Amino acid sequence: VEGYYVRKAPVDERPFSTPRPGLDAARVRGRAEDVVTPDALALVRFGLRAADDPRIIDTVRVIDDALKVDTPMGASWHRCSDDRYGEHDDGSAFDGGGVGRAWPLLTGERAHYELAAGRPDVATELMASMEAFAPHGLLPEQVWDADDVAGCSLAFGHPTGSAMPLAWAHAEYVKLRRSLLDGRVFDMPPQAVERYQRQGVRDERVTWRFNHQVSRVPAGRGIRVETLAPAHVHATVDGWQSRALSTSTDSQLGIHFIDLPPLAARQVLEFTFFWPDADLWEERRFTIRAI
Repeated sequence: VEGYYVRKAPVDERPFSTPRPGLDAARVRGRAEDVVTPDALALVRFGLRAADDPRIIDTVRVIDDALKVDTPMGASWHRCSDDRYGEHDDGSAFDGGGVGRAWPLLTGERAHYELAAGRPDVATELMASMEAFAPHGLLPEQVWDADDVAGCSLAFGHPTGSAMPLAWAHAEYVKLRRSLLDGRVFDMPPQAVERYQRQGVRDERVTWRFNHQVSRVPAGRGIRVETLAPAHVHATVDGWQSRALSTSTDSQLGIHFIDLPPLAARQVLEFTFFWPDADLWEERRFTIRAI
């Protein structure tokens, strides 16, 4: 495929020299591009991308290759390629580590995607799979995705020792029935569809964050720097012979931002931060190059 959505962006080993309130600097195990999840289907579910968007289609191919499991009850999906929440391969119980198993909840989410893609028959089949995963009408958190392990009461396509019933899965099933009855994804916001699919609105700025430190931007694109605390940005494009000072604006959403002007082709922006609340300078300088 030409490209696909990933779960996490790679982060610096030491992303902050100064503590930032409200941030958990989670580490990525292995390469970020190897961590695949069905999360990107939410971009379709909430109207941000069309079901036939080429990048979405490529992502679905990757999701199916990495995460799909065909069980005797029907298809289901793992929640991510590095999931360790589930029984071990020998069937022994999760003990803080294990192997992630298939989630019936994700069968419902995939059914909503298929409905958005104009395949209600496939969505209906997946709804039937959800029902088959539910012994006595109770949907489990996970189903066993391998050969039977009789000594542990684990059978291919049947519930594991995970939570059952999982209310989240039942809610997804109810929403799926409603969507199939309506013939469309009933909770897809029409405003998002209008803005991002019909009008094709795109942000003309490139966003820089501490957990998304872009180093190259297209020439002529504005740059928005986002932080989790008030900040002063000191920036230069001439090797610190001169500098410009910009003060962040509070978005009232827990994010502060500074909009910097576009760069010309091959121009290099260097910048650093002063944190007024902590009365501290950032220990590093950052660089963005226009291409």
